[in-house]
Amino acid sequence: MTQGARAEQQDSVGTQALAARTAARALAAASSAKKNAALTGMADALGGQLPEILEANAADLVNAEGGDMSTAMLDRLRLTEQRILDMAEALRKLIALPDPVGQVVRGSALSNGLQVTQVRVPLGVVAIVYEGRPNVTADAAGLCIKSGNAALLRGSASAYQTNRVLVAILSNALACAGLPGQGIQLVGAHRSTVGELLTARGLVDVVIPRGGAGLIEHVVSHATVPVIETGIGNCHVYVDAAADLAMAEAIVLNAKTSRPSVCNSAETLLVHRDIAERFLPPMAAALQDAGVTLHGDPAVARLASHVLPATEKDWATEYLSLDMAVRIVDSLPGAVEHIARWGTGHTEAIVSDSASAIAAFVAGVDAAAVMVNASTRFTDGSEFGFGAEIGISTQKLHARGPLGLPELTTTTYVVTGTGQIR
Repeated sequence: MTQGARAEQQDSVGTQALAARTAARALAAASSAKKNAALTGMADALGGQLPEILEANAADLVNAEGGDMSTAMLDRLRLTEQRILDMAEALRKLIALPDPVGQVVRGSALSNGLQVTQVRVPLGVVAIVYEGRPNVTADAAGLCIKSGNAALLRGSASAYQTNRVLVAILSNALACAGLPGQGIQLVGAHRSTVGELLTARGLVDVVIPRGGAGLIEHVVSHATVPVIETGIGNCHVYVDAAADLAMAEAIVLNAKTSRPSVCNSAETLLVHRDIAERFLPPMAAALQDAGVTLHGDPAVARLASHVLPATEKDWATEYLSLDMAVRIVDSLPGAVEHIARWGTGHTEAIVSDSASAIAAFVAGVDAAAVMVNASTRFTDGSEFGFGAEIGISTQKLHARGPLGLPELTTTTYVVTGTGQIR
């Protein structure tokens, strides 16, 4: 670790949070034009400093490959030139999106002449606690700046060198645009900093965890600061009796294999018994040809070869790898019941040509997103047209689904009178 990194590790969370609160006031008052100029500078700076970022990432990868990090997590940690350029492009896409700050949610005139208007305002200081995904660093910073918030970023130790360089680049670009550079800060990756962030009530306005089940559970269980909970993705694809089987095969393959290490990849395939004999043998072969290991119930094993026996652990697992659990169900209600027991409220998909089956599935499953004849991989802020996102919220208070710009605001009631007293 470099001398600069050691010095940064020694900064207290309280000191950083105080600086962030000061920066947040300036960011909240900044014009859309100024924030967009900052985003342009941040995007240009990422593209202009590729060698420095890749060198830091290579150092992190060397350290990670010497440990017990999974293939999925190594993939998330690894940056390429294209992935960095994609991060920069995500920042540029935010520029074209409406600034949520100042938007009127609703308004009315009271009988006493008072004008009541509910407007969007920034949350303030937003702490994001996340695992080894350096792209989150840029996404979170950009979203916070566009929505007028200061960002305290606590990435994992495995990505510390990469994040340190990224935050230095982004905060410098912010300062060059005339906004406080301390609006984007990296919190030290030593163990105590998570606890300090979670209990920094009065300094930190909200904490958003982004990572695996263990991280999310730790944050929710220990935080005294309000939490916006993002969730893991044990996502299902249900192929109905009335499905177009060619369409179903394409959707399942994409949902499982396009990028298995992300939370919107499908982990379980549910197949209606009436079409199982026609659909499962070619579907299983296509998945296995793509390198997927299948974990199935006995009915699946009778229709496909090389299927590992599925246990309850398989139904509950977010694999984040080229593994998939497969189950034959007797009916649509059976699929909905399976999802209700094992799903995580992230994304569920149905493939069907039956309007009544689709309506029953949409009404029956409880998830942040429901896909109808489409891949689970579309649950993403960018794919929804929101720009970058901090994560997928699976809770039901404040925000649900992709956490984009409006979800990083709260509201204030502005009441305008002409001298009225109560």
